[in-house]
Amino acid sequence: MLMNTYLKPQIVFEKGDGCYVISKSGEKYLDFSSGIGVNCLGYSHPAILEAMVEGSSLMHLSNLYDTEQDRILADKLVKRTGLDSVFFANSGAEANEGAIKLARKYSFDHYGSGRDEIITLKNSFHGRTITTLSATGQDKFHKFYMPFTAGFSYAEPNHLADLLSLVTEKTCAILIELVQGEGGVFPLEKDYVTQLFNLCQERDILFIVDEVQTGIGRCGQFFVSEEYNVLPDIVTFAKGLGGGMPIGAIVAGKKCKDTFGLSDHGSTFGGNPLACRISNAVVDKLNRDFLISVRENGHYLKESIARLNNKYIKEVRGLGLMLGMELTGVSASDVRNMCLEKQLLILTAGNNTIRLLPPLIVNKSQIDQCINILNEVLLSI
Repeated sequence: MLMNTYLKPQIVFEKGDGCYVISKSGEKYLDFSSGIGVNCLGYSHPAILEAMVEGSSLMHLSNLYDTEQDRILADKLVKRTGLDSVFFANSGAEANEGAIKLARKYSFDHYGSGRDEIITLKNSFHGRTITTLSATGQDKFHKFYMPFTAGFSYAEPNHLADLLSLVTEKTCAILIELVQGEGGVFPLEKDYVTQLFNLCQERDILFIVDEVQTGIGRCGQFFVSEEYNVLPDIVTFAKGLGGGMPIGAIVAGKKCKDTFGLSDHGSTFGGNPLACRISNAVVDKLNRDFLISVRENGHYLKESIARLNNKYIKEVRGLGLMLGMELTGVSASDVRNMCLEKQLLILTAGNNTIRLLPPLIVNKSQIDQCINILNEVLLSI
């Protein structure tokens, strides 16, 4: 029996095709959750299926040895991000955990012990390990599992003075999401991000961007830092990077590209050759024209929601195909459940926000289908 950690509906899904998943009983559901942002190319994409078949003879090899696929993928990520070195992990939480270790070791190497504190933002989410829960700036996650990892403080988003009040001689890094996903899909203000970046540059504080949900084309750029015109010292990726396969990555810039030495960090499944082969297929699809289509379809989805002009819709926010629809006077989970009855899969972010993360291959007809169902549900309440 599975542990009771998820409240699951009584539906068993058997297969997927494009932006749809199909239940065991044959019902077809439009998926605007894409596995919580993972299935960026949808289901049964030819490039992913081909990579799966080609890689099936070498599904795993210890990372004590090298494979062609991890080197190819690392090279692509370095070129696409403008950074310098890569460590492969299994998930976003593991990538963020590794980024925290990397920042603390960089500071230890350059400043000695005691400079190990990291500032994150309130309303953030960075993972479910003990340390990434501690890094997460939401009180609801800081229960039950005490003691949590020490060394984190939380600043108000878009409030530079509040963050500056937390900076001390012990601060080694600032870790942020440029669009806070689990916290309600809140993009940070560009001026604020620029000021944070400049602060980090001036004081040799590492600037870490968690792109687990925003990266790999989700917000209309390969990584959303491009939209903010900043180059982080460390970026973390996962979710869409594998197109459905578990994979995460830490990408480091010049400052800390060589900070990890032999045996300083590791991951049994990191750099898994099958996952890397599939990830290579995903990254190859994210060319200029593809990313333009993500931005165009994201704008179309955002405008379509705004045109509903429904009394329950308070605000629509986000970038690309990562959108939050804040509701008032109605529960987001109730709306999600009613959409499920009409064969539309959506997500929530907090108590009052619907989160939409469709596959990046979504088209306008499928967006219209989603909008029609949302409209029907909201009008029926």
